[in-house]
Amino acid sequence: MLETSARLLRLLSLLQTHREWSGADLAGKLGVSGRTVRRDVDRLRELGYPVDAVQGIAGYRLGAGSALPPLLLDDEEALAVAVGLRTTTGGTVTGIEEASLRALAKLEQVMPSRLRYRLQALQRTVVRVEPGTGRVEPDALLAISDACHRRERLRFDYTNHTGGQSRKEVEPHALVNFNRRWYLVAWEITAQDWRTYRVDRLDPRTPTGPRFEPRDPPDGDVVTFLSHRLSSGAWPFRATVTLHRPAAELAERIWAGMGVLEDVDEHSCLLHVGADSPWALSWMITSIDTDFTVVEPPELVEQIRNLARRCTAATPAANPAASQ
Repeated sequence: MLETSARLLRLLSLLQTHREWSGADLAGKLGVSGRTVRRDVDRLRELGYPVDAVQGIAGYRLGAGSALPPLLLDDEEALAVAVGLRTTTGGTVTGIEEASLRALAKLEQVMPSRLRYRLQALQRTVVRVEPGTGRVEPDALLAISDACHRRERLRFDYTNHTGGQSRKEVEPHALVNFNRRWYLVAWEITAQDWRTYRVDRLDPRTPTGPRFEPRDPPDGDVVTFLSHRLSSGAWPFRATVTLHRPAAELAERIWAGMGVLEDVDEHSCLLHVGADSPWALSWMITSIDTDFTVVEPPELVEQIRNLARRCTAATPAANPAASQ
């Protein structure tokens, strides 16, 4: 006969198959009496598992509860969940990336070595086509997340946007999934300042460094800090334009990472924005759908003039053939 704790786990595993079991069938599977099955069912209920009685067959089924109790997964189920979570951490489903990363860390921590090997083999052989974003290995995310959680210094090799390479040592604060990319927000030891790093450009080094006391997040919130950094400072082309409406009226038209609004007066505001080309700057600014004046740079002024000429030439009055 199975010991009580092992028998409870076996009983729970049977009930999690989402089928109705008669008391006699459960007793036969477990090699115990019907009375022992009833006692074990009561123990599961005390532990928070909603085991419902099924009328007609004098049996049981696992119902839905108000809270999620621990689950038992067989090898194939655990492997399937891990693969799904690794896929989600890549940003294919927005809004749940960080939760997926936490769940993946918990699952891989208790996963037997045989399943770890199968998971790694599967990851090596599966090819996934992504949109034009840098690929992030789940192992790198897990290493960074663990360092953030443990408050341990992190060392890594980093490649910047020009291809230059350097070695960094930071106090990691948070991982943020922003516009389908993963970023690390951290306090850089050498610079003695807050920095952001694209995770697909860094290679964590082990072991991690000494523990540190956490600092207050920059700008009061890492998402706000990252949005400000990505909106202009990290781009090769940056611009400042005057928008001829108050900032409060335009705030909803500025998406996260697009730019930062600065109040001027009740009739206008400044928009600080960055992009990888003057053309990209022009469509971002015109997409706000309000009058504006370009402050800088000269390349954007010329791009706006070219855009204005194309738009004028496309109208029927300027091109009679276009109206026929």
